[in-house]
Amino acid sequence: MAEEKVEVEVAYARGQAQALIPVTGGPGLTARDAIERSGVIRQFPEIDLAVNKVGIYGKLISLDQVLEPGDRVEIYCPLIADPKEQRKKRAAEGKVMRKGAGEVSAEGGGD
Repeated sequence: MAEEKVEVEVAYARGQAQALIPVTGGPGLTARDAIERSGVIRQFPEIDLAVNKVGIYGKLISLDQVLEPGDRVEIYCPLIADPKEQRKKRAAEGKVMRKGAGEVSAEGGGD
């Protein structure tokens, strides 16, 4: 009986460069195995699996995750800034602006 093949894709994108690489392996193929077999790290040496998170269709997984046929392993770029902190910062700046605007209009109304 022939060994079952697991066909997946490894995806990575940064700026204008993108890669979508098909990988075939046997049962038990992990995300780490697929990434290593794809050669994407040679193509994009900035990838560091100790830093870059990976996922399948947007859901974070570990590198030891066993893959199913048709999975797309995505390698994510590290975030430059924490989105939660950026939202807090924008919200705080917005409150300061509204407060300042309110004071100006209150003082300006008396002229």
